[in-house]
Amino acid sequence: MRRWLGALALAGVATVLLAGCGPARGADGDLVDDWPALRAPKPFTPATDTCLPRVTSVVQASTYETVDCARSHLAESIHVGAFTGPAALTETRPEPGSAALRAARAECDQRAREVLGGDWHTARLTLSLSLPSAPAWSGGARWFRCDLSETGSIDNTRPVNRTGSLRGALIGDTPLTHRCFDPKLIGDNLNYMEPVLCTEPHRAEFVGVYMERDMSWAEFTRSGEQAHRRCMALIAAYAAVPNNSDLPYRAGSIYYPPSHREWEEGDRGVRCFLWSDDRKLTRSMRGAGPEGLPAI
Repeated sequence: MRRWLGALALAGVATVLLAGCGPARGADGDLVDDWPALRAPKPFTPATDTCLPRVTSVVQASTYETVDCARSHLAESIHVGAFTGPAALTETRPEPGSAALRAARAECDQRAREVLGGDWHTARLTLSLSLPSAPAWSGGARWFRCDLSETGSIDNTRPVNRTGSLRGALIGDTPLTHRCFDPKLIGDNLNYMEPVLCTEPHRAEFVGVYMERDMSWAEFTRSGEQAHRRCMALIAAYAAVPNNSDLPYRAGSIYYPPSHREWEEGDRGVRCFLWSDDRKLTRSMRGAGPEGLPAI
């Protein structure tokens, strides 16, 4: 009881002392109006031009981590863009197939070409899109991140560890670029493409990429003959041979479309390869002409 009475007594003294104090010279007597206003909290935004130890489609502030690009890493963040317009006003993140996600993918694609110095489809590279988590989106985050990764092969598109930045990686001669392959078949079905030197015996060679028109994934999978014709036109231009009725007797085609997910995000780049069914080649067919790639 003595403690409680002592506390009351002290409180009473403090009250008396406060009551006897007047405002200091130059003060207005208001104890709250001179504090600066607190800034509104800003949503987390990932950095660009940095390297990442992992590849994720959703980026969370609690697990966000970057590494020096000179160290081993799985991806490189090359651009952070922002959703604008109606997409920024929605309560949920853009879904695959939406116009907003296709626009974001196109922005990433353009930035990737600028960073690399060429089209990433022509090399052992993959471009991925990362978005904020659902809670972060609800909290106001409206960014998207563009990540480039090196892959193991044309068949294995999973990112592999690398050291060094990919900036300028497609300028000049580079081991990342697709060249010649010796396809391995199981029956009549392609199993995988083994990369080889173009001076070694091989049956396939990368000739380029065409951009498919905007259509659904189901429509594309039903239009194999159209993809074949588009690739044959690239083969004719690459090998410097006429694109006429003799072309199927010179070569066939192999093509690699984007994955279903990439297609839904807006990637329409189809990779085309010259295919020699009846003979093995020991040189590149670039500019070979009718004598180098005869009709047989």
